[in-house]
Amino acid sequence: MRKTVATLAALAYGVGAYVLFLGVFLYAIAFVGNLPVPKTIDSGAPGPLVGSLAVNLALLGLFALQHSVMARGGFKRLWTRVVPPVIERSTYVLLASLALALLFWQWRPLPQPVWAVEDPLAAAMLVGLFWSGWAIVLASTFLINHFELFGLRQVHAHAVGAVLPKPELRTPLFYKRVRHPIYLGFLVAFWATPTMSLGHLVFAIATTAYILLGIRLEERDLVRQFGEAYRRYRREVRMLIPLRRRTDAHDRPRADGAL
Repeated sequence: MRKTVATLAALAYGVGAYVLFLGVFLYAIAFVGNLPVPKTIDSGAPGPLVGSLAVNLALLGLFALQHSVMARGGFKRLWTRVVPPVIERSTYVLLASLALALLFWQWRPLPQPVWAVEDPLAAAMLVGLFWSGWAIVLASTFLINHFELFGLRQVHAHAVGAVLPKPELRTPLFYKRVRHPIYLGFLVAFWATPTMSLGHLVFAIATTAYILLGIRLEERDLVRQFGEAYRRYRREVRMLIPLRRRTDAHDRPRADGAL
């Protein structure tokens, strides 16, 4: 009986964390795109420049710290001494969602214009790129296993008594052209806007820097996990730019981490 209650509690916890993530993800689209929600990246009364920058960078830094530290294997080994392994991923998703929600709530607008595209066709193309970026993010999660990435598969398997298979290196569709299509989608979504404010620019620059750093940390973990298979994949497929690498013997050698 106790085991059944614990199993159902873990399942409910995982589902709750996923529902919160889904709400925060949808809100993120509206936040960055200045869509009709209570708070967006440019809405609200602006405050002092230096103070607003300090608050925004602190919020971004908090999310980056949580997101990076909790994703590392060493932290997971320590963390799962406290948190049951079955809900480790759900807890990560929950705390990342809360960190993002805090960022949206406390973000300080900096509406000073950086650029504004007035040509209707060019503006429409940028809006289309914005939506394409988010579509790439979502589609890429399903290509590798959306529900495992956000903790649902783990709690479901625990509930039904199934054993999850060992992770394997898979490179479907987008992953054949770039190693990190999820991050590529975020970059497109964050930068593609017909009206760029100072606050939006700060957000885009900071998240781009974090993404590039996060890729380095993530790939170090992937090399440890998959060994030579991932090293070969890294040599053959670019990190973010969806162009094929030439494998001609006369080509100049490229660094493994090349974009």
